[in-house]
Amino acid sequence: MYEIFVELLQKYGTTPYKVSKETGVSQSTLSDWKRGKSTPKPDKLQKIADYFGISLIYLMTGKEDSEPKEPQLKPKDEKDIKTILANTEQLLKQPGLMFEGKPASQESIDSILSAMQIGMEMAKKKNKELYTPKKYKEEQ
Repeated sequence: MYEIFVELLQKYGTTPYKVSKETGVSQSTLSDWKRGKSTPKPDKLQKIADYFGISLIYLMTGKEDSEPKEPQLKPKDEKDIKTILANTEQLLKQPGLMFEGKPASQESIDSILSAMQIGMEMAKKKNKELYTPKKYKEEQ
């Protein structure tokens, strides 16, 4: 199983340290896994699988699921979206923002931010689908 993890690290150009930091799976757990001392618990394996946008089955066996999988956002994607929304919210709260000729209410700002979040999530998933076609498209 660790060999599949190493392949994923190479494919995505990342390191065990970065995976550990972003998933919360300790480096000692990954190190024990590498040495064959242990295998991470299922919840930790799921975090690693989610990080790479793969199924738990693929992480454990190296074989694809028979069912096509909808692209999922990685924690980094969600963090990026939150950062963009926080910056946008600061801009929207500047004095002088008008909505339908009146100063923008907090409800209006929240509606705009919600729509932006949905749009960014959909765009990120669509980009994952477009740029990793073998992973997400059904065989024809």
